[in-house]
Amino acid sequence: MTRIRITFTKQGALRYTGHLDLHRLLERAARRAELPLAYSQGFHPQPKISIAAALPLGFASRAEVLDMKLEQEIDLNDLPARLNATLPTGLQVLKAELVDERAPALQTQVLSATYEVRLTEPVIGAELTRRVKEMMAIESLPRERRNKPYDLRPLIEMLSVVTESSGEVWLRMTLAAREGATGRPEEVLNALGIEFETTKIERTKLIFIS
Repeated sequence: MTRIRITFTKQGALRYTGHLDLHRLLERAARRAELPLAYSQGFHPQPKISIAAALPLGFASRAEVLDMKLEQEIDLNDLPARLNATLPTGLQVLKAELVDERAPALQTQVLSATYEVRLTEPVIGAELTRRVKEMMAIESLPRERRNKPYDLRPLIEMLSVVTESSGEVWLRMTLAAREGATGRPEEVLNALGIEFETTKIERTKLIFIS
């Protein structure tokens, strides 16, 4: 048994593919690439593929990560090309590396995630900067998710306004992504008074326990 870690992108129309459908799509791609997938035991064997953190529907990403277990070792040098030849446009494997079989489950090692939020409607940079500074200065930001109260502020690790030389203004944020303590970009936007529908969100990095 060998365990490999794959970093891949999710772009274009694939942004609207849900987590379970993505899992099935990756499994089919691995089978078409003739990878020796390892399966679970029982009446309904499942391939041992685990994605680090589910990406919300509609979000793009250039840094998704999954672990895949194989029955035997393979040459990782050509693995990205083998998988990319079987994946649809929008999904692209960037790299593959060997992981210690005894390492903790991938999902338990995620600490936070970084996002870029592009604004599709004009915004005054100075005003947005003021709102961001006010939000980061407060100690608590009470919100509600699924009718349960929680504090959004501790989940925002970094939030900044980027102003391009072209005049484009956008947001960069790093949010906690731990089990039971996950910050969501759309909730940060809501707290800033920005409509989620007027943005394009891309996950740019997953940060793991080192």
